[in-house]
Amino acid sequence: MAPSAADRLDVTSGFDLYGGYDPDADFLLPGRPDNPEMRDSVSMWISDNAGRFGLPRFTIEAVAAEWDNRGVEANIAFPDGRVLIGAGGFPPSSPKVVGGKTVTLNAGPLTFELIEPLRRWKMSFDGEAYETTIQGQVQGERTGPRRRVKIDVDATMAVPPWSPGEQSRDIATAKAVGAVGGHRHEQLFRCKGRFAIAGEDPIDFDGTGLRVRRNGARDTGEFPGHIWMSALFPSGKAFGVLGFPPRLDGTPAYNEAFLFENGRKTYARVIEGPWMTQFVPHDGPVDLVLETDAGRVRIEGRTHDSTYIRKGNPMFGDWMQKGAEQYVALPFHQGGARYTWDGETTYGMIERSLPADKVKT
Repeated sequence: MAPSAADRLDVTSGFDLYGGYDPDADFLLPGRPDNPEMRDSVSMWISDNAGRFGLPRFTIEAVAAEWDNRGVEANIAFPDGRVLIGAGGFPPSSPKVVGGKTVTLNAGPLTFELIEPLRRWKMSFDGEAYETTIQGQVQGERTGPRRRVKIDVDATMAVPPWSPGEQSRDIATAKAVGAVGGHRHEQLFRCKGRFAIAGEDPIDFDGTGLRVRRNGARDTGEFPGHIWMSALFPSGKAFGVLGFPPRLDGTPAYNEAFLFENGRKTYARVIEGPWMTQFVPHDGPVDLVLETDAGRVRIEGRTHDSTYIRKGNPMFGDWMQKGAEQYVALPFHQGGARYTWDGETTYGMIERSLPADKVKT
């Protein structure tokens, strides 16, 4: 039965939380797809409201060709430069099915569970992560002392979904959608959780985050680098950005953004963005200037907590998809940033990449 208009409304703000999206798109694939390139994926990026730590990308990649060997990336970062990485290839456990629909995606220590589509999700992680520093990652470190980590998060969606290509359908957009992997929607949320490292005091936290739901075949063969940024503010306003760097030949590069204010989503383009020509992991400038039909909006940003994957290092640890580790062709920055928009401040996510010869660390 299709949700009623009342069911779609956010209970506190009165806006349509579905934003025209089909809630069935939130459910997980019921089994291994026939297309070996097809993949199912869920990601979360989480920021502690108090700024004590960030979880800049927890994700599962389940690829049909190796359905029982799934990639996990689990990044934990602190503003003092401490980093813990729980990544690798893991088998799944049996999925949870409710009402004939699959509601969990699992791989080893990490589980995502859909509680109510486009409204509420949970995430849990219970496993090991190796400890390093952001400086060690820049130098290429891929291991360190093992720490037992346990995380539980209950996330309530606060903004309607947004997808790359939602506002335009051109060649640049088509290539971008291929790079991010078929169908994809992302949604900002508020959350409560507990974060514990064995031997240390657990942290109960309130936070915000971004959830990404993606399935399809992915093609990153011509990936030129990118910026991806998003945040939810205490007042309920929010923004999201995904763009590729300007092309040397002057042809248009993919570049889309949205702003959410007063229960309404408007579209924008990046006029000025923090392309990763310089990587400063803490308190580095990551300002944005967006252009809408109504004018320009400036959002100030400073890096807060960071992880870094050096070119040639794997994003998913020892995950051997198709017999080869998943090395990154570009340096990757995945982290959290402190954003200020019209005097209001929050923590949010940031991911960037650029060819190594253009990056100063």
